[in-house]
Amino acid sequence: MARSEQAGSAGNVRGVLDSHVHLWDPHRLHYPWLAGEPALNRAFLPVDLAAARRSDGGVLVVEADRASDEAVAEVDWLTGLARAGAPIRGVVAHVPLERGLACRALLAELAARPLVVGVRRLLQDQRTGFALAPDFVAGVRQLAEHRFVLDLCVREHQLAEAAELARRCPEITFVLDHLGKPAVGRRPLQDWARDVHRLAALSNVACKLSGLTSEAARAAGTPAQLRSFLRHAVAEFGPERCMFGSDWPVASLTTTYDGWLDTVCDAIADQTAADQDRIMNQTAETVYGLGGPRSDERKNRQWR
Repeated sequence: MARSEQAGSAGNVRGVLDSHVHLWDPHRLHYPWLAGEPALNRAFLPVDLAAARRSDGGVLVVEADRASDEAVAEVDWLTGLARAGAPIRGVVAHVPLERGLACRALLAELAARPLVVGVRRLLQDQRTGFALAPDFVAGVRQLAEHRFVLDLCVREHQLAEAAELARRCPEITFVLDHLGKPAVGRRPLQDWARDVHRLAALSNVACKLSGLTSEAARAAGTPAQLRSFLRHAVAEFGPERCMFGSDWPVASLTTTYDGWLDTVCDAIADQTAADQDRIMNQTAETVYGLGGPRSDERKNRQWR
């Protein structure tokens, strides 16, 4: 991408760092949720990703909701793919944080695997208050020992709870997945924007520009509406806390990889070339510490 400070098109997509990709193989691990998604109920591997996109940069692979006791096996499988040449820069692994201090051994086991840079516990279908229960908060606070980032996969109605969790754990870096899954086309942007503002006001929270087409498809959200949500997120968090994510292959149910890439590029085209590059590359590198040894990179996140 161009590196000048002049605003310009983000259409040159070579070398984009994708902060949110999933890979899975039902023949190796178990994914109960795939039974209800026939279009996704097959293996999605690095060769499929390469065929789906025109960019050639690295990817951050996020856990794919495999059976809960297969978290380490998932990381080991992804590590094998990386050793075989897949462009995997890092892995966000599953940890059942609601177990509180009992997560310590699993976190240590994951920390021994260099590709693991973060953790995710899916929250989108959990009851109100789940993420603020004492054991869950205790589990989250343990991430600081390993400098793990915590991905927040929540729905719009959970954003206020996510903000309170981030406020209680200022020592942890949080990343909001899919802009908090706003109800694009079903409710006004202003309803979502109020709670996003609370999150963006916290310096330990970043945001992925990902996943919106899945929400918009439920109400035939328009491209203009998608751009409005994306631009508002960039305005709230700033380019130094926003990062591109494809949510491939889940997003393939509603768009193509390159279609979503073009949507994000269009939404940020009024940013300077340097800020476009932050969104498409540098923010993910900085937030997840992908540019060097884990301990050194995470000590020096410049956006905090």
